[in-house]
Amino acid sequence: MFRDIEPRLLRAFTVVAEELHFTRAAARLYVAQQALSRDVRRLERELGTELFVRTTRQVTLTADGERLLPYARRVLDAQEELLAACASGARALLVDLNTEGMVSGRVLERARELAPDVELMARFLSGLTGAAAEMLAGRLDVSFGHVGGLTPGLRSGLSHQLVRYEQLAVLLPYDHPLADRAEVALDALSGENVYAGAGNPGTQEWTELARELFAGRAIGITPPAPMAVGAEEFRRVMAKTRAPVLAVVDFPERPGAVLRPLVDPVPLSPLSLVWRKGLNHPGVDALRAAATELAEEENWLDLFPGSWLPADSLPLSPD
Repeated sequence: MFRDIEPRLLRAFTVVAEELHFTRAAARLYVAQQALSRDVRRLERELGTELFVRTTRQVTLTADGERLLPYARRVLDAQEELLAACASGARALLVDLNTEGMVSGRVLERARELAPDVELMARFLSGLTGAAAEMLAGRLDVSFGHVGGLTPGLRSGLSHQLVRYEQLAVLLPYDHPLADRAEVALDALSGENVYAGAGNPGTQEWTELARELFAGRAIGITPPAPMAVGAEEFRRVMAKTRAPVLAVVDFPERPGAVLRPLVDPVPLSPLSLVWRKGLNHPGVDALRAAATELAEEENWLDLFPGSWLPADSLPLSPD
């Protein structure tokens, strides 16, 4: 048996073990499925055992695969710690804010005040599902979002800290019949089709949250469509489709639209700070401290009486 095993082979095995699906695992790793299969077969040859039972209908772990999985995860975690230690915090930490002007931006600003010598670089991706794949692939370090809405495979490689319960809102065309209300009751959206990112692979956790919130209320979700990027394109698409957009109360203003909080009940989305497991960097420490300070100062973790939370909400932190 080979005495030295490449971490890449262990990473391929671990992701397939989490997904139990070679196509999904290849997409998470941004590699071709054939290349992923070759890496898994090579690891099996080097270990002298089969790790998966493959049929045309499913993929399952063998007993040897089950035994290997916790060891493989520890090796990969140790590699992350080694790389972080060698970097000594010198490299920039890449932080996804999703959208400018949101709570995540305030956490980043406070973290920069707490750790002025640490370079925290903002990025703007679309949705935590997409950001999670980037974090697991090592191309992004930190993001924000509803971590409970991620698939178990994605979530298993991430750590999180609950930052805030964000009240949900709806963006309406300025001349929509509900636009003159200070608040919009959920039942008032009955018969409407609301945009919630359906079809965008990077925002699956947001779309599923919307499906759960709208279930039994006769509120539909608009069919998949390309995401509007930029304020002017957003204005044009909203004017054309006139579809309300599910958002949060801190969502930035958009031309041609008004933002109204949702009530009866008050729906909340758990916003978490999310980072790759095993990532040791002073920037992560600063972000966690900043999130804790702001949550305490502004009561971000208080719940509204009679509020609604998604069923897959997670506790403050698994650590």
